[in-house]
Amino acid sequence: MKNLLTIGLPSKGRLKDKAISFFNNSSLKILQSEKERNYFGTIENKSNIKIIFLHAKEIIQRLGDGTLDIGISGLDLLKESEKNLQDKIYVKRKLDFGNANLVIAVPEDWIDVQTIADLEEVSFDIRSKRNSRLRVATKYPNLTNDFLISKGVTQYKLIPSLGATETYPFIGSSEIITDITSTGKTLADNSLRVLKDGLILKSTACLLYAKDQRVKVTKFLKLIK
Repeated sequence: MKNLLTIGLPSKGRLKDKAISFFNNSSLKILQSEKERNYFGTIENKSNIKIIFLHAKEIIQRLGDGTLDIGISGLDLLKESEKNLQDKIYVKRKLDFGNANLVIAVPEDWIDVQTIADLEEVSFDIRSKRNSRLRVATKYPNLTNDFLISKGVTQYKLIPSLGATETYPFIGSSEIITDITSTGKTLADNSLRVLKDGLILKSTACLLYAKDQRVKVTKFLKLIK
């Protein structure tokens, strides 16, 4: 269909529910079939708009490659993406849900490690005693790497996390982690503690659009309160 507008929304969890409510509150009622595993929807009385429910990370990718015109996803996922992808996406608005912090956390019993400066000392100690680097488990290698380098930490090795990052120090896969957290409870439950200056990024859900579709999306965006 000519002038079809495609919007990507998170496919599950509280982020999905909040994203739907965000549009509903602007009198843009999202309709979705109740069939299981249905990834498509529409907006009531808006025949030229298609909703696609995707993983929040994929929404960033699809905005970048032009599959989506508008989307809701996390600022953390946008900032973690490659720079050339970020350059193609515009943050129209930071929303009041999906709030979480990307942080550096260390084992609770590392009582002498309270700041990034202390962490640098530990990394050199590990280097001299074990001839290895401080292992940092993370799902956010780009943001973690940029942050540590900016703070002068150099003797480390990133360990890609495939899930449950908070367990990595416990099972011996890393010494420390970076992870996204909204309350810090999961970190505390796994005997981890956030460094005093260990905030990497304050994230939130964002309303995004593809920069090269600015003219196409402008009219619709004006409908959003």
